[in-house]
Amino acid sequence: MHMADALISPAVGGMMWATTAGVAAHAAKKLQKDLDDSKVPLMGVLGAFVFAAQMVNFAIPGTGSSGHLGGGLLLAILLGPHAAFLTMSSILTIQALFFADGGLLALGANIFNLGFFPCYIAYPFIYKKIVGANPGKGRHVAGAMAAAVIGLQLGAFAVVLETVFSGISALPFASFVLLMQPIHLAIGLVEGLITTAVILFIAKERPEILQKAVRVQPLSNVSLKPLLIAILAAAVVTGGILSWFASADPDGLEWSILKATGQEELAAPQGTIHSVLAEWQQKIAVFPDYNVKEAGNVSDSAKVESSWPAVDRGTSLAGVAGSVLTLLLAALFGKGLQLAAGRRKQEC
Repeated sequence: MHMADALISPAVGGMMWATTAGVAAHAAKKLQKDLDDSKVPLMGVLGAFVFAAQMVNFAIPGTGSSGHLGGGLLLAILLGPHAAFLTMSSILTIQALFFADGGLLALGANIFNLGFFPCYIAYPFIYKKIVGANPGKGRHVAGAMAAAVIGLQLGAFAVVLETVFSGISALPFASFVLLMQPIHLAIGLVEGLITTAVILFIAKERPEILQKAVRVQPLSNVSLKPLLIAILAAAVVTGGILSWFASADPDGLEWSILKATGQEELAAPQGTIHSVLAEWQQKIAVFPDYNVKEAGNVSDSAKVESSWPAVDRGTSLAGVAGSVLTLLLAALFGKGLQLAAGRRKQEC
């Protein structure tokens, strides 16, 4: 659901930027009051993992479409909604700036759609209600599945509304919503399964982490080092190797646009703010489409044929670099809040 700038008007894009900035400010303020210092490195490594996981599109059988992990719900379960929203903001900002994945004008909308709904709606009102205070395996599965599906359905519907309010006549509400919701239902089911698998692994290996997360207790007396190493290793393997095997089928949003208009992408208006932002993004993005940019094009030397599907060293480099950049930005968010909270305590 990474919207391109062509799908959104300056008015709607500006409104979503302002709305998302307000949510981020709220999240930062809440974290300053109750920041668990041990979550700062966890924000970084989880951000790196979700970035890498979003590179791996899985095919949706029988549709010609694909999807990938959103990750907002997983972050909310392990970090809480406020830290999760800021971590998701880090991921999507890195993707837009350095990978040209999602437009700059649409960045506010993309953060809201992929961050607000799973973190502030699906997690507290679906997942936590189902899981309860002393969850068992069955409750974790039911909670993750239901919350993943509902969170993604809300995000997909928001994309439709933002596009319609932007006056994109090529995507009328009725036809667009009838394409977006079913395909994202299928993607949501897979996201629920992936989230469940990660949660059950942590529940088996380090159950105290989930118990404290559900009860909103600090992780200060829990040794996180083995988990941090495991998640970071998973991020490197996912971004550096598993990304080679990502489905080439259009994702849910691209597929819906293709079915409605006959093309995967719409052309952005020329001579407007869209053109200015597109030019900036082209200059900033060093890994456009998750590959190496060389003189404006993807380097031919980045590709190496093997007995496996085409092994793309550029994709590996992009995956590892993006994971590191996300880790640093998410950790920087956390560290900044940590310092601000410390200053606040000294003043009091």
